[in-house]
Amino acid sequence: MSRTTTMTVRVSGALSEFVSVNVGEGGAYENVSEYIRDLIRRDKERAEREAFDRLKAELNRAFAAPEESYKPMTATEVISRNRRA
Repeated sequence: MSRTTTMTVRVSGALSEFVSVNVGEGGAYENVSEYIRDLIRRDKERAEREAFDRLKAELNRAFAAPEESYKPMTATEVISRNRRA
């Protein structure tokens, strides 16, 4: 079940003006909440894309490594190693 959280965000100056241009009549969003939700979604997608790109790079390095450099590891060892990285 999803949970709704109410947050208060304060912006002023140039940031406030920028938000005003993007919200309401002539803007891309009907209200500030819609704008903020979209920004959060985009940031979440960016973070997920970066994590996926790191995984792809790790896999590419692994597949490019010579077979004799491989060593057996348990899932626990892999998870522990990746937490340190």
